[in-house]
Amino acid sequence: MKLIVVGATGLIGSEIIRQALSHKSVTSVVALGRRPTPPPTSITAGPALEKFQSVTLEDFANYTEDVKRQLSGADACIWLLAVTPSKSKTMDFELVKKICVEYVMEGFNVLKQLPHAQDDKPLRFVYASGAKAERDQTKKPWILGDYTLMRGRIETQLLDAAKESGGIMETCCLRLGLVKSPERMGLVTGMLANAAASMISLPLIDIREIGAAALSAAIHGFDKDTLDNDDLIAMGRKELKEIGEEPSS
Repeated sequence: MKLIVVGATGLIGSEIIRQALSHKSVTSVVALGRRPTPPPTSITAGPALEKFQSVTLEDFANYTEDVKRQLSGADACIWLLAVTPSKSKTMDFELVKKICVEYVMEGFNVLKQLPHAQDDKPLRFVYASGAKAERDQTKKPWILGDYTLMRGRIETQLLDAAKESGGIMETCCLRLGLVKSPERMGLVTGMLANAAASMISLPLIDIREIGAAALSAAIHGFDKDTLDNDDLIAMGRKELKEIGEEPSS
């Protein structure tokens, strides 16, 4: 299968690409970003690296014909491009909405119009959301209220768009918690992350678990259109077991 990963230069994206390149079901991995995406450092040569392609797009509101050509024929897309809650506090909120809402819907609509790998099967659009996203726009949380409502709103838009696509697209929202990566965070940073997550009642998920869960949703599909953090942990652990890996914690 041909997999597109959007926003692949971050922690989660790097892990998804690492796992995807080693997965026997994946034949092509296209990393789409505003700047070139380097391949995982753990994969330096061989058939796995030959699957990898980095595609740059300067403006996510305007897909060039060359980029569209390189995205054509995909089976699934994992969308990670977003503004983090902490970073959103330092940015103009109109720009945050542009990245987290307008870019997502534009990407969805572009992929809907492109040729798919299999005409009789929908393209799976796997969207990385957050555990605190709120779809009910009348329930504004005290903490990061506008942000959490926005994340819930784009979930609704994507699910509605998939239903209205006539079977061309299907959407799954991943409501992940705080991602922990002991191998990259170190002991002290990891302990601070655990404490912070506990203070705001945010669930934790291991980096390899969320990578495997997102990949599983893209490859095997999903039983429901919204997966919470516990669902993702269970799915990730099952996928890791099947490929002979373990969580990093």
